[in-house]
Amino acid sequence: MAMIRTHASAGNSSQFRLLYSVREPGAIFYREELQTLSLDKHSVALTYACTREIPKDWPRPPGRIDTALIANATWPSALAPTCYVCGPTSFVESATDLLIASGIERDKIRTERFGSTGERK
Repeated sequence: MAMIRTHASAGNSSQFRLLYSVREPGAIFYREELQTLSLDKHSVALTYACTREIPKDWPRPPGRIDTALIANATWPSALAPTCYVCGPTSFVESATDLLIASGIERDKIRTERFGSTGERK
């Protein structure tokens, strides 16, 4: 979110595309702020992947990010975009593999992993 906010506040005219994978729509962080930014065609193009529950009339069934979604939500590899992937290790590895399979060069993919810090009490 910090990258999106910085991009927007700088008045950068290049489009920022966000593919946001979430279990269900109620778990979307920054929903209102992202929606507002997505109304400006030069700010954020927003695509959601709901993995478990979807709202009524959602355009695709629940499921994880796949090659079709990558193709529809990202730029063609010929444009040489830099892609940032953040999430649990298994998600990051899967999304990175899908980006590479779609033609994005490995050196154009930046990753950040997070996960459990220990046992839940």
